[in-house]
Amino acid sequence: MLTLALAFGLMLLLEGLLPLVFPKQWRETWQRIAQFSDGQIRFLGMLLGACGLLIVVIVSFLTDF
Repeated sequence: MLTLALAFGLMLLLEGLLPLVFPKQWRETWQRIAQFSDGQIRFLGMLLGACGLLIVVIVSFLTDF
């Protein structure tokens, strides 16, 4: 449970850095994403989820040794 809370906190920290450092670009990016079709948004979500899963698998594999 502690690891999950730490991962969630780190995610929020990293996601908060972009609007803090680059507010104009962050807003423009979200405006572009809002124009995507549902299929494009689902594909982006699937791709990001797969990347996250890959990172978790790689890190857990590397820490077993």
